[in-house]
Amino acid sequence: MVPGVLLTEMMGQCAAKALDTEMETRGKAILAKIESATFRDWIGPGQNLEFRAEIKLNRRQFAKASCQTCVGEKQVARADLLFSFIPLDKFAPHYLDRALDAFLSRKNSQASQ
Repeated sequence: MVPGVLLTEMMGQCAAKALDTEMETRGKAILAKIESATFRDWIGPGQNLEFRAEIKLNRRQFAKASCQTCVGEKQVARADLLFSFIPLDKFAPHYLDRALDAFLSRKNSQASQ
């Protein structure tokens, strides 16, 4: 079984990645508060999860996202999350997010075509 705290973390990571693609200058999105979370079913071994995040409010200092976890078409968890932003200079000197960098590289090359 997947504990609710891990589902919440995974939903938060999904939303944070979306936020990190928008305004690089404000820093990295960090989960600051779980405003609400609901778990509707157990998730067991072998089940494929799909995470969705809708950014509801996006300001320079904070953001809010409504997230959900689905197994197939069935919603098994949801959470409303609040994020703050940590300046990049607070991370290790050569900090890289390879997945995010690859996504942004593809996005920028598609935009230039």
